[in-house]
Amino acid sequence: MGLPTSDRLRVRQSRARQRFDTLSVDALVVTCAANVRYLSNHTGSSGVLVLTRESVHLLVDFRYREAVRMLQQSPSACPGLAVRDVPASYDEALLQCLGDIGASTVGFEAAHVPVATHEWWRRTVEARRLDVAFRPTERAIEEARLIKDASEVATLRDAAARLTSVAASVFETTRAGASERAVAAVIESAIRHAGYERLAFETIVASGPHGALPHHLAGDRILAEGDLVVLDFGGVLDGYCCDLTRTVSIGPPSSEARRLYTAVYDAQQAAIAAIRPGVESTAVDAAARGALEARGLGAAFGHGTGHGLGLDIHEEPRITRPRPDVPSVPLLPGMVFTIEPGAYVPGFGGVRIEDDVLVTETGCEVLTGVPRELLVL
Repeated sequence: MGLPTSDRLRVRQSRARQRFDTLSVDALVVTCAANVRYLSNHTGSSGVLVLTRESVHLLVDFRYREAVRMLQQSPSACPGLAVRDVPASYDEALLQCLGDIGASTVGFEAAHVPVATHEWWRRTVEARRLDVAFRPTERAIEEARLIKDASEVATLRDAAARLTSVAASVFETTRAGASERAVAAVIESAIRHAGYERLAFETIVASGPHGALPHHLAGDRILAEGDLVVLDFGGVLDGYCCDLTRTVSIGPPSSEARRLYTAVYDAQQAAIAAIRPGVESTAVDAAARGALEARGLGAAFGHGTGHGLGLDIHEEPRITRPRPDVPSVPLLPGMVFTIEPGAYVPGFGGVRIEDDVLVTETGCEVLTGVPRELLVL
């Protein structure tokens, strides 16, 4: 799919500028790498973007000058871009930029600026008697990223579809006698072979009792007959993340394994059925949680039901219980997130089933196509 076109960037920048009056700022300093990319197509690991009502200023050092020059000669050029050199310190270059453009009330991404950095800004502005006041902002760009545009949806759909071949590779090789690390190596090789640029996160292979640890990383344990094995993996395609979890059985599953699996499967089905425009994100979580509570497994499900997908592997919306620090949002067409309920029993193991979904005008589309029924290997 490649990078978004200049026209799509122009729309994104316009949406961000619409918040300036509400935030009472005349410029916004963007330091989160994913947000910089979202507004400018700059894909480097370093870079600071200053968005004003009329222009876009991108601060980059020597490592990225040529890449930005080439970008600006392509159909994905950032509209209105002024490139500013960073000879040494990004913070010094930022203050120089703000002085040059005459920005006085400047918003910054509070969640992405270290306290020490903000304190340096404050002290330096005061010492140099600069007419700049910094104002913390929350979710200024993240809110815009909630709704994926057509190019983002196309990339996410492609990324999710490619997981089918990855899953097929791992199902063919996951057997008793293999180590968790060997299974993880097969997954990671298959992710590269499928055309992803990198892993979206460190691969999870949790066998037997390790399955009770939701984020267990692959270790030396050898898979054995009767194990449930949680396989959680994902890739990044053109910057966008996908995520899949399947739980498989090594040999015939026990009655307890089938009980756990059926409960989690039904919880996921209930959550997916609840997705439609206007429904609160917390209501989707409640659908999954209620199904597990009805089976006596409420205490075995301790994490949220899902998370947003996009340029980050975990982004908004959060599909979780009501929390003061995580806003519930009404679902809207264009949102993409995971649905991944689980049940974890210490000493025995666990089950998690995860798929990627897109909210549509009438409900949702499941983007991942790997069968959800319990697979016996």
